[in-house]
Amino acid sequence: MPSEQGLVTLDDVLRAKEVLKSSSLGVCRTPLIKNTDMFPGLENSEVYLKLENMQTTGSFKIRGVANQMAVIPEEVKRGEKKLVTISAGNYGKAFAYALNKFSLPGLCLMPLTAPSSRVQLIKGCGVDVEQLPTSDLMLTVDKYVAEKGYTFLHSFDESNLIAGYGSASLEILEDGVKPDVVIVCCGGGGLVSGVAATFKLSGLPNCRVYAVEPEGSPTMYESFKKGEAVTIPTVKSVAGGLSPPFAGKLTYQHCKRFVEDVVLVTDKELIETMAMFYKRGLVVEPSGCAAMAALINGHIPDVAGKKVVVFVTGGNVTPEEMAVHLK
Repeated sequence: MPSEQGLVTLDDVLRAKEVLKSSSLGVCRTPLIKNTDMFPGLENSEVYLKLENMQTTGSFKIRGVANQMAVIPEEVKRGEKKLVTISAGNYGKAFAYALNKFSLPGLCLMPLTAPSSRVQLIKGCGVDVEQLPTSDLMLTVDKYVAEKGYTFLHSFDESNLIAGYGSASLEILEDGVKPDVVIVCCGGGGLVSGVAATFKLSGLPNCRVYAVEPEGSPTMYESFKKGEAVTIPTVKSVAGGLSPPFAGKLTYQHCKRFVEDVVLVTDKELIETMAMFYKRGLVVEPSGCAAMAALINGHIPDVAGKKVVVFVTGGNVTPEEMAVHLK
């Protein structure tokens, strides 16, 4: 169970690791590759890439979904009640994949701006989709929960999800890497919460973990400035997966406790990093490029001579989308 403050504990993450190991959802141990001299400007640091773009469903999200699915109510497991979530893409894909595997009904609420390829993919798994204005998404979830008894799986602000994401940090430590600096993309903040908490609670109190957001959707950045989780109704970035209109309250608490700072990258930096990865044979969506973009553009302080882990978080981009971004 989470601590009294609602923060996940190391025991929570260790239990999640065992859940993922026994899950039928195919959560895999992703590669950690050392790339000190593969990319320009990083020669003075010992850089490792955690390739979550190679994870089942194309992103880290399945780690959290698998741990959430382990604790859903019995009536949901029997198919008597539906699950509902909100997602613009990768979480929705992992959610739909899990429900398809377990032959369970579900509903994914998506913003009107969600790519049609993601909408069709989720529908193709047998999950219902409703597209709504962003401002109506949470209100609609509340309605389904109150009126129809649906169970809501939050796509970033939930402790089982955060603990599941922490399993990626355990893999890095098991690979014998004790990082000085860790850089993680931040949308709602679930991944960076789990990653940061796990490193800090595993005997690395001086490890600096940085959250990276796009300039056009700086919800956690503004939350740090204000001292509480904030809502920004008009967020816009090429990294749609990093553009929720609000920071999670639980993820904000984790970030304030375990994250060194939140830094911002431009859309131009994201696309340039995407192109750089592509030239090295890595297919990475704009959201998945955020951490590397922050590092190669000098937004992370004091990395010379340090062991630096960069999370590459998603590879869900179609050839057509890739061509548009890289033209």
